Amino acid sequence: MTDWRLPGYTELGELGRGAQGRVVLARDETDGELVAIKYLDPGRLADERALDRFRGEARALAQVRDPHVARLHRLVETAEGAAIVLEAVRGASLRTLLDRYEPMSPESALAVLKGSLLGLAAAHAAGVIHRDYKPANVIVQPDGLSKLIDFGVAGLAGERSGGGTPAYMAPEQWSGGPASPATDVYAATCVFFECVTGARPYPAADLAELRRRHLEDPVPAEAVPEPLRPLLERGMAKDPAARPMGAAAFVTELEAVAGGAYGPDWETRGWGALGVATAAVLPLAMAALATGGAAGAAVAAGAGAGTSAAGQGILATTAAKVTAAVAVTATVAGAGVGAYEVVADEPPPVVRQVSLSTPTLERTIPVTGRPAIRVLGASYLQVSGLADRAVQDRANQALRAPLDNAITSFRRYMAGEHQPTSPPRCAELDAEVEIRLGGPRLVSVVYRFDTRTCSVADEDPGGFDAVTVDLDTGRAVTVDDLFRPGSIDRLSERLPPPTPDSGECGYDLPLRRDRFAPGRAPLGHPVPPDILLTLTGTALELRFQSTLPCPAGHTETLPLDRVRDLLSPQVLAALTTAPTPERS
Repeated sequence: MTDWRLPGYTELGELGRGAQGRVVLARDETDGELVAIKYLDPGRLADERALDRFRGEARALAQVRDPHVARLHRLVETAEGAAIVLEAVRGASLRTLLDRYEPMSPESALAVLKGSLLGLAAAHAAGVIHRDYKPANVIVQPDGLSKLIDFGVAGLAGERSGGGTPAYMAPEQWSGGPASPATDVYAATCVFFECVTGARPYPAADLAELRRRHLEDPVPAEAVPEPLRPLLERGMAKDPAARPMGAAAFVTELEAVAGGAYGPDWETRGWGALGVATAAVLPLAMAALATGGAAGAAVAAGAGAGTSAAGQGILATTAAKVTAAVAVTATVAGAGVGAYEVVADEPPPVVRQVSLSTPTLERTIPVTGRPAIRVLGASYLQVSGLADRAVQDRANQALRAPLDNAITSFRRYMAGEHQPTSPPRCAELDAEVEIRLGGPRLVSVVYRFDTRTCSVADEDPGGFDAVTVDLDTGRAVTVDDLFRPGSIDRLSERLPPPTPDSGECGYDLPLRRDRFAPGRAPLGHPVPPDILLTLTGTALELRFQSTLPCPAGHTETLPLDRVRDLLSPQVLAALTTAPTPERS
């Protein structure tokens, strides 16, 4: 029998097929958006239990709105079939990353656990318990961020917890007790153990032994580094009441442990490594998809496929095995349809395909009575691909402004401020630009400038500058655009106290608003702020400017989740999608 196809979509390839149905990659014929469509097997349409579970997945997803949880597009049911339309997320399942790279560093494992807990906390706030948290249900994107997917066995808090994957099931699931947020915390901690050690917490020869070990054996805390043992013991406590009250509370405990053991930038390092690992497997998956591969992505999408690359070990690195767990992994995104009460949501933002390039500037600028200034291969950032040419021109002007300002400052310095006791013998300037965030809606860059006058004293001005540009308007994001009103005063609370070394590098608390604003030198040329702000896909960066003895200043990195409540809604919305831009 021919499979039923949802009208209005062009199928591009099958991602997976199993007992519950199939998942396909498709393109929406209305707006061209890539989606994944999860079809219920036609033979199960008369199975009221299977149909209720299918509807229940859509209802659960519709109630949960959080960057760490995939969202629902639409649920459709007709006499011919039932389908859920899902967002196609460019990423790799955690299962794939474990099979290829296990074990992970503690920082990466902690980052996975934190992202998962934040997604679970959003579900718990809506009264939904996932009940089947496992590596295949966590998708890691190339920027390192994760999404929680597949609420196929989700239920309400207090319901009997009959579903799940045995390796990660909490004791109350084995005994048929009620599900609670602590049930999901247990599963997430089991996966955390696997990320750190490369093995599941309770290996067993059969289900009976696995059940006994989850119910009776002590938590295997000694297998992980000592700083992580309290997290493992709390999260995998046999009694749900002995675990953290919920996923949100567990995040607080995790951050305290992680910061104390691995430093304030642990999360940036952890997500960075995950992003690199994800990017390494994606090209294989995408190539296989183009030739009709990607069979096992159905496991991550929840199609119930019977086979995948999961569990085949660290050597599962051939294209076929990677493809079987990655592809364009199906997850879910925003609006209700049909006779079922699916909460409506706004459509996801259109992902703009921007191109970034870093041309260089060569220029000679005459200065009366002084050596001509030579700008030598100074790099700057340009963006192309924006639909509105005026916005694109404005954006490129804003992106190059730090270099133009540095040239103006150096010219005026050479013309009037250089001391005659140390006359300049040359005048050279170059610049390097580093992309911290590359779109699609915000671009954030740091410039480093070097100048030379070949003088005896050689106290040459140099330093750093930074800019973040909104590609919707083409304008530079100011400190007032970045933060909610009054939030700068609270930013100091999120930063560690200064040390003697950091104090010498310009790091001083509490922060004053004027330190974020550009200034003017005595001759009127612009001067970068005392504190430079940049964004990445995972963090807010603060570079405290200084002079000798610390010319590079001091940088503090705050994970976005730590300052999310301080950032403006417009900036948060612009950060919700940040695919890797095309580079030229």
